[in-house]
Amino acid sequence: MTYENLDSKLVNALLGDGRASLRSLAEELDVSVTTVSNHLSDLEEEGVIEGYTPRVDYDALGYDVTAVIQLKVEGDALPEITDRLREHRQMISVYEVTGDYDVIAVGKFEDTDGMNEGIKSLLTDPDIKESNTSVVLNAVAENEQFELEIPDE
Repeated sequence: MTYENLDSKLVNALLGDGRASLRSLAEELDVSVTTVSNHLSDLEEEGVIEGYTPRVDYDALGYDVTAVIQLKVEGDALPEITDRLREHRQMISVYEVTGDYDVIAVGKFEDTDGMNEGIKSLLTDPDIKESNTSVVLNAVAENEQFELEIPDE
């Protein structure tokens, strides 16, 4: 096998099984273990692969209320607000966005009381001008990653 597209194939293989051994990856990709190890190290150093973590089903752990929170923020307070949201342990995603709102955050909560408490603590900040919260009824797709396209060889 040529090494063309090897990095993309390696990423795709890890998306399928993030716990795969170097040996099994080498066999799957038809290259040596050393080649896989070197390419994997390069991908980690370049920040393409940022770590290996389990995919947690928060619903199974009792965090079955998901809220999407949209915030309008005073302009110069945006970094402070996003830092605060990022540090909140139950916020799984925080985005600075364009459009009607400045920030969108996604949080997981055990119940609506916990959600209300978390959101109300955010809204005491005078730099938050407006908020809109939506409760997710059904997560059709969540925390999905996609395989990289590999051109025909």
